[in-house]
Amino acid sequence: MNGVRAENRSVVLAAGGTGGHLFPAQALAEALIRRGYVIHLMTDERVRDYGRSFPAIETHLVPAATVSLARPLLLPLQLLRLYSGYQTARRVLARLKPVALAGFGGYPSFPPVIAASRLGIPSCIHDQNAVMGRANRALSRYADAVASSFPVLGRLPEGSKDKLRYTGNPVRNIVLEKKAQAYRPAAADEPFNLLVFGGSQGARFFAEFMPQMLKLLPKAVLRNLKIVQQCRPEDIERVKAAYGALDVVFELASFFADMPQRFSDAQLIICRSGASTIAELGVIGRPAVMVPLPHALDNDQLANAEFFAGKGGGWVMPQADLAPQEFAAFLTRLRYQDDELAGAARAALALGVPDAAERLADVVEELAARGPTKETIQK
Repeated sequence: MNGVRAENRSVVLAAGGTGGHLFPAQALAEALIRRGYVIHLMTDERVRDYGRSFPAIETHLVPAATVSLARPLLLPLQLLRLYSGYQTARRVLARLKPVALAGFGGYPSFPPVIAASRLGIPSCIHDQNAVMGRANRALSRYADAVASSFPVLGRLPEGSKDKLRYTGNPVRNIVLEKKAQAYRPAAADEPFNLLVFGGSQGARFFAEFMPQMLKLLPKAVLRNLKIVQQCRPEDIERVKAAYGALDVVFELASFFADMPQRFSDAQLIICRSGASTIAELGVIGRPAVMVPLPHALDNDQLANAEFFAGKGGGWVMPQADLAPQEFAAFLTRLRYQDDELAGAARAALALGVPDAAERLADVVEELAARGPTKETIQK
């Protein structure tokens, strides 16, 4: 097993407790478990919402805080909480003595990666976006390797460029089950499956925008349109009433447990452009109209969408520029452009990295084979 000591097969994964960080961490966990490793997770309290299926034998909650220079009065409390997280992470790591640690960004990964560095535990960080996040930029000097989801990683510190490894963004097994599903254009008289989703803020925007836009579509388009849309619970009845008045076929839910299947069934997807969404669009191979989250830190969603669209996998439409009339005209034209949609699906698929979890697992194993870099981990 690449020289890793047989008596210790523990690997710690550190990730913020949201889906964008936990999903790729879960995919790596699944790959490492297949290789015989035991997984521990370090994260924050939000894991209760997103981490129910995470395959760790133990989850360790680590205090953390987002450092914001825009609110200087809070900075001492934020730093104190990070230091508390560092002390917690150090105690746990000294007890577990893992062979490696992998961090997935967000400030909850900050204390574990720093603690691993101090204890001599080999570590890597993985950045999911096309632009490196602030926490990972700071951590890159302490990690032994930097893994990237995109071939080019923006804002990578100059001193860390020799650590860079392109792995892609790991996706979970339930996504891999639908990888490279054949794209089937819809004939003019067949149902055209439109999937609309986008996290909490995306769901709010789309719940307001989509009914306005659909009212402007020609009846010939509406007649065969089938919409599957994620909505916040408080918006479902309002959107249901609007779609019912239009006599359009629709399905609304606040959460779809079978989202990879919904990807596969769609002829077109309207979505935000978070890192996990981009990765899943590529692995399954579906064209998308991407509406990046506005005002996002570092504009990471815009960078993700521009890369994906620039390679032909879809279209970028900034939320501030989105007008119902213009989008209705765009969708009407695209609905009957089978070759354009199929071409975008092929381009999306070409961008997918279905073995990203295995590539990242290779990086972790290479680090684990080095062994601890300090005697302190042995104490």
